[in-house]
Amino acid sequence: MNNDRVVQFFKNLADDTRLKIILLIQTEKELCVCELTSALSLSQPKISRHIAQLKLHHILSERKVGRWVFYSLVDAMPLWQKEVIELSSLNNQAYLSACVTNLIDMGNRPSRQQKCCE
Repeated sequence: MNNDRVVQFFKNLADDTRLKIILLIQTEKELCVCELTSALSLSQPKISRHIAQLKLHHILSERKVGRWVFYSLVDAMPLWQKEVIELSSLNNQAYLSACVTNLIDMGNRPSRQQKCCE
């Protein structure tokens, strides 16, 4: 891995919104944009811009189901990156608590997705 990709990985983690997206997806395994907008209390365009950055830098991948798109961490991510994300998620639950509460308030899957992805 070249140095630019290493630096870009940490730049993505340094942004509050992108870090929360990454850590929430690490916790939930995959989320759609509407779940992220609710969890982070941000607009869909803002979430989409951050997701585009994370896809561009090979941190997120997408899975389409009909008209819905679900985002997850890239499978082929280097092990050290996966470990950084996993440890960050495990050791910073308080940082995500409001976001997790917002997700819980949406209900469980699949009803949560049916409410927000219609």
